[in-house]
Amino acid sequence: MSSRPLALAALATAAVPGLRPVQVQGLAVRPGAPYQLAVVTTDDDRRLQVRSARTTAAAAALDQTERLATLLAKRLTFAMPRLVGSVTARDGSTVGVVHLLPGSPVTWRDLQPRSEEARSLGRCLAELHDTDPRVYDEAGLPSYDADSYRSRRLAELDRAASTGHVPPGLLNRWERALEEVSLWRFATTPTHGGLHDGDVRVADGEVVALDSWEGAAVSDPAADFALLSLMAAPDAVDTVVESYAQSRRERPDTHLERRIRLAAELRRVTLLMEAAAAEDDPLVDRRAAALRRLEERTADDESLLPPPVARRTTATAPAAPAEPAVDPADIEVVTVRESNDEDETLEIPQMDDEEDVDSSRSAPDVSAAPGSTAVSAALPEASPADSATTSSDVGTIHGQDDADDDPHDIRRRRDDLRDAVTEPIRRDRSDPDAHAG
Repeated sequence: MSSRPLALAALATAAVPGLRPVQVQGLAVRPGAPYQLAVVTTDDDRRLQVRSARTTAAAAALDQTERLATLLAKRLTFAMPRLVGSVTARDGSTVGVVHLLPGSPVTWRDLQPRSEEARSLGRCLAELHDTDPRVYDEAGLPSYDADSYRSRRLAELDRAASTGHVPPGLLNRWERALEEVSLWRFATTPTHGGLHDGDVRVADGEVVALDSWEGAAVSDPAADFALLSLMAAPDAVDTVVESYAQSRRERPDTHLERRIRLAAELRRVTLLMEAAAAEDDPLVDRRAAALRRLEERTADDESLLPPPVARRTTATAPAAPAEPAVDPADIEVVTVRESNDEDETLEIPQMDDEEDVDSSRSAPDVSAAPGSTAVSAALPEASPADSATTSSDVGTIHGQDDADDDPHDIRRRRDDLRDAVTEPIRRDRSDPDAHAG
C-alpha cells in the first residue's frame, strides 16, 4: 500500500473527529481529475471517501457542492455527495471526507440501448434540468445565459488553438457552429457540468446517485450529454435523449441534439487541455492524433449546422377546372338573315271582336260610377281635351249613353277605337352604313 492512501486516511481522522479507520484503499483516477481519492472503512463498518483537492478550484468546489446538495436534498430523487468534514493539509491542499454514494458506477461503453439504466438516466437529467435555477444562484455557482455560454466556449476554443494541436479544419467547423446564432436560442438550465465514467451510480436498474459536481452551473443542457455522446453507443445515447425529452416539463429546444454533438467534439479539446495542463506529453500526442482523425471524418460533414431555410414562395391560386372538350359535330349552325326593310315594325297582337278590350291589359281596373260597367284599358296618355271624347266613346260602345243608336254605328265606332288601340309602333332602324369607317 502506498503512503499516499495512508496519508489520506490520517487526514480523514483530522477532518472528522472520532473517526477510526481500520482499512484504506486508494482509487485510480483519470488524468486531469480534480481530486486524489481513497476509501476508508471505520471500526463501526462505515465507508467514507476521502478527497484531496489538486487545485484551488477543486477545493472551493467541495464547499459549493455541499451547499448545493443541502438545497437540492428535497428536490431531487437521487443522492449527491455530502460532506462529513474537511481539513487543510500542511502543503495547503484541502482534504474533504464525504459519504460513499450508494449503487454501482456505470461506464459509458457498457450502457445498453433501450435499457432501464439508459431510460432512468434520461429521467434523472430531466429532473435536474427542471430544477429552479435560483437554487444554483443561492449556492454561489456560476450562471450563464445562452449567449454568454457561447462566448465562453469561443474563448476556450481560442486557447486550444494557441497550443497548435487543433487542426484548422476543426477550428473552422467549430467556429461556424459557435457563430450560428440560431443554435444558441435556448433557455439555460441547472446542469451537472459533465458526467464522466463512474459518475452515474445505479441500483436495480435505477439511477440512485450522481457524483463529481465540480462543473455544476446554469448553462447549456447539452453539456451533460457530451461525454455520453462521445463514448457510449449511438443507440444508447438515443435512448437517453428520448427518455430525457419525454420527461422534461418543457419540450427541449430544436437544436439540442446538434449542440450535443458539438459539445462531444469540443470535449476532445477539453481533454487535450487537461493533458497539457498535467504536462503529460504522451497523452497530449494521443489526444492530438484523435483530433486529426476527427478532422478527416468530418471534412464534408455539415450536421452541426441547421439546414438552410427554404425560401418562401408566393402562393398561387388554384387552377380553374379544365373545360370539357367540345366536339365540332355538336355545334349547331344558325343562319342569320339580314332584313332589307329600313324600318322594323313591332305590332301588338289584335284581340278577337268578342273579347273585351280591357281584359287584355295588365293595368289595374278602374271602377266606373255606380251603376256602370268597369272599364280597364291601357291606352296612350291623352290630353284633357281628348279625355271626354274617349270616355263618351267607351260609354257608347257599352250602350250606356244612347241605347237607341244604330247597331252598325256602334260597331263602327268600336272598330275605330280598336284600331286606335292597336296602332302599329314604328321604330327607326339605324343605318348600318352610318358608322362605317
